[in-house]
Amino acid sequence: MRHDGTIGRRLRKAFSSAYLFYLYLPVLILPLFSFNDSYYISFPLQSFTWRWYSELASDPSIIAALYNSVQIALVTAVLSTALGVLTARPLSKYSLRGTKSIIGLIMLPMVIPELILAVSLLVVLNQTSIGLGKWAVVLGHMLICYPFAVAILMSRFEGFATVLEEASLDLGATPFQTFWRIVFPLALPGIIASVLLTFTISFDEFLIAFFLSSSEPTLPVYLWGQLRFPKKLPSALALGTLIIAVSFVFVILAEWLRRRHSATGSTP
Repeated sequence: MRHDGTIGRRLRKAFSSAYLFYLYLPVLILPLFSFNDSYYISFPLQSFTWRWYSELASDPSIIAALYNSVQIALVTAVLSTALGVLTARPLSKYSLRGTKSIIGLIMLPMVIPELILAVSLLVVLNQTSIGLGKWAVVLGHMLICYPFAVAILMSRFEGFATVLEEASLDLGATPFQTFWRIVFPLALPGIIASVLLTFTISFDEFLIAFFLSSSEPTLPVYLWGQLRFPKKLPSALALGTLIIAVSFVFVILAEWLRRRHSATGSTP
């Protein structure tokens, strides 16, 4: 039995190592070629250079696309999380009739192919006063980010002890004061997780942005268009390296906030 357990642990470790290697090897190659003094991605490397980063900083089109993506992702993350709080709180607090059906409808965009959603939104929004552009992309991204926000926040709201809320109301606080001073601090880790996840999903999303962005492309749409030009690829690799670094910082910050909240049991 002990021998079988040792073999099982070794197999799990081998599988985990192989999976992580397969998952992160392309990500590690990206920064490597961003410092290579060549337009082509091939070995052997030519020489070390900061050239592509300086060209990236002086390219107004890619900076504009990055600004569009960050702006859209921030608005999407805030709105999706706010709607997620307003949805997840009553669904987890009250025993409503048809709760499972409501949750199923909310989660439906997660299983509908994005191509169908993108074409449908293109047809509908193009016939309204909204038209195509940044706000159209925000609405499209909210459609796919909202279910993730609800799922994260429901898992945070479930199991909330109502004693503190009842005590706050008994002491004369209004429902809004109770939510802001009691519920919100307790739910803050889930809210931060929702904002980070929905921001990442929106920032990285391509298909809906491709259909709805019009003349203001997001970064994924812009990079896809630039892949036809080999001389543009090194700058795209440099930008990808910077995005990886910023994402790494965000992950560390989120984990630090989570650990700090868990250790102190109070609002970070």
